[in-house]
Amino acid sequence: MKPFPTSLILLSFLVPAALAQSSRPSDGPPPAILAPMTVTGTRESAPLTETPAAIGIISAASIRETAPMHPAQLLSQIPGVAVAVTNGEGHTTAIRQPFTTSPVYLFLEDGIPIRATGFFNHNALYEVNVPMAGRVEVIRGPGTALHGSDAIGGVVNILTRAPTATPLATLTAEGGSFGTWRFLGAAGGAASDHGAYGVNLNLTHTDGWRNHTGYDRQSANVRVDQSLGRGVTIKSVLAVSKIDQQTGANSPLTYADYLDHPTRNLLPIAFRQVSAVRASVEYEQVFDSAAISLIPYFRDNAMDLNGSYNLNSDPRIEQTHNVSYGLMAKGRQNLPFWRARLIGGVDFDSSAGSRQEDNLLVTRSGTGANTLFSDYARGTRIYDYRVTFQSLSPYVHVEFSPLARLRVTAGLRHDTLRFALRNHLAPGTVSAVVLGATRYYGQIARDDARFAHTSPKLGATYALNAHTHLYASYHFGFRAPSESQLYRAGNDAGAANAVAKAQLARALKPIQARQFELGVRGDHGGWTYDLVAYDLTKQDDLVSQRNLATNVATSVNAGETEHRGVEAAIGADLGYKLRLGTALSYSRQRYVRWVTSTANFNGKDIEAAPKVMANTRLTWRPTKAAMLQLEWIRIGAYWLEPGNSPAFGRYPGHDLINLRGSYRLSPHLSVSARVMNLADKRYAESASIASNTPVFSPGLPRAGYVAIEYNW
Repeated sequence: MKPFPTSLILLSFLVPAALAQSSRPSDGPPPAILAPMTVTGTRESAPLTETPAAIGIISAASIRETAPMHPAQLLSQIPGVAVAVTNGEGHTTAIRQPFTTSPVYLFLEDGIPIRATGFFNHNALYEVNVPMAGRVEVIRGPGTALHGSDAIGGVVNILTRAPTATPLATLTAEGGSFGTWRFLGAAGGAASDHGAYGVNLNLTHTDGWRNHTGYDRQSANVRVDQSLGRGVTIKSVLAVSKIDQQTGANSPLTYADYLDHPTRNLLPIAFRQVSAVRASVEYEQVFDSAAISLIPYFRDNAMDLNGSYNLNSDPRIEQTHNVSYGLMAKGRQNLPFWRARLIGGVDFDSSAGSRQEDNLLVTRSGTGANTLFSDYARGTRIYDYRVTFQSLSPYVHVEFSPLARLRVTAGLRHDTLRFALRNHLAPGTVSAVVLGATRYYGQIARDDARFAHTSPKLGATYALNAHTHLYASYHFGFRAPSESQLYRAGNDAGAANAVAKAQLARALKPIQARQFELGVRGDHGGWTYDLVAYDLTKQDDLVSQRNLATNVATSVNAGETEHRGVEAAIGADLGYKLRLGTALSYSRQRYVRWVTSTANFNGKDIEAAPKVMANTRLTWRPTKAAMLQLEWIRIGAYWLEPGNSPAFGRYPGHDLINLRGSYRLSPHLSVSARVMNLADKRYAESASIASNTPVFSPGLPRAGYVAIEYNW
């Protein structure tokens, strides 16, 4: 049995001691609940104090004041959450995991997955109009019974703005460094005697601060809320986004160029063009002691990609398109004892997708980590297939209070996921010239894959008094393979090995995770706090190993990793109209079993996993019309590669200072400004090893923005 971390042991002693000092559980009714409400756990409003999960909430006011150009500028306000910039609004995410593009996060909009599990995209948040969101909620670690595959590291839920019947119109014009401009527009009002509508527009452009890193975005959201009487409400949402970006912004550089020539871009030919459409209608009817909810939805996602991350190993242009139809059905029944309520439902998703890939004949110069890719021509069609993905997931969730101060939750979810492949290329192999050498891609004519997984959830909260609440949970999560992991196995130098590699990829199983967490949250005398310790283990993770029968290196379910840490969200009124808010985390992430085809990394720290992450904000509001905020962001040191070699060393981490301010000139007009990276600090969004050389992707230098907002 693995030992628990010191933080968990300490909390296990503190909790009984605190309970001993509290009044008896049976004394009186439950304490008054003054804390925020959350909707992500059950798709219904519930007190955060009775939710046994580490949930961070960013309000609409905070989103507006932050005015994020990228999700990274917003989400770090939640402890244990960090986002790094890749290109434009592209991102890697670290929530109880290292910075990664792996499919270990579930991204939602109004509780609906932004993409189907079978077509995961680690950049999913750029398909959402984040700067105009009404609220953001993040569950750290595996989700509840209402969340299926991908909910391992965390669940990110972007909530749309709720419209009001009061007429409104707002226009924000913003300009700033590196040819950046943005127009944000919002309008709304009464849609009928019992309804309201809201429209939000986002037009953004930047030339990019590095060479060939321009970015354009157009987004629109329309939401209509209607009340039909007899407890019936209907919420209709339409979201459309179009993104066109040059993707060399994360081009890694050797240390000398990173310091002295950070605008250099070795990958100027890379690009990403994205379109995303999402539509949903939520029908909800509330009875005296029950409620039902039906959410049919539609998604259309398309992308043309010349990925910068492919150029040094397998240059190719990818064209993907998938169309989804789904239904989320849920019922809730309140029971006449123990304040119990029972929630049951089923989620269904059917997504048809296609993938076409052409390898590229690239023009390059230089060597190793200094290789410049300056041009390309399309070569051979290496993949051309259609995949139909379907999932059916019934679940049950129950909550009850056997004692007035105790709230227990339990849940169970069973996911069945199916893939059906139809290849447009002939079985066998396709040969192509890859970086000057002939390589082979294995092809499978047809395939039908099925995965099933049952995930139990258990948690409890306990009110020590009206201001202090304990919570604990033990959750299981999983991640099913995606279509690209199953049917895009990559190339090999030999035709027979390429076929073997394609066959072996079909044997992949879901990655599994289990997490135990223990926390305390409360408020007292102008202070708020949420402290939690967690122990998260992933099993059956994908490791590149060599098959002894075929001598082919391929991904297999043979890895186990351990992620342990503590997180703290603390807020305090300091007087003099000052407010302090801080989000802190400390973690240790390591390989437990990780033997690859080339090395044994057992016991090593995972690369790109900083132990310390922090965001501290000091906000001054001298009047109701004025705000000034100083923000300090800290990302700690991390290893560059899994061997933890002193020869390569570690990225030392960085500290960034941001400054924001706003002033309302009149009831209709306000101005705001912000300076990102105020000290003009050289830092890396990511750091790793390439061609046996440490390389660094430089982050944004000092950048200033000014905005004018008019509302009427």
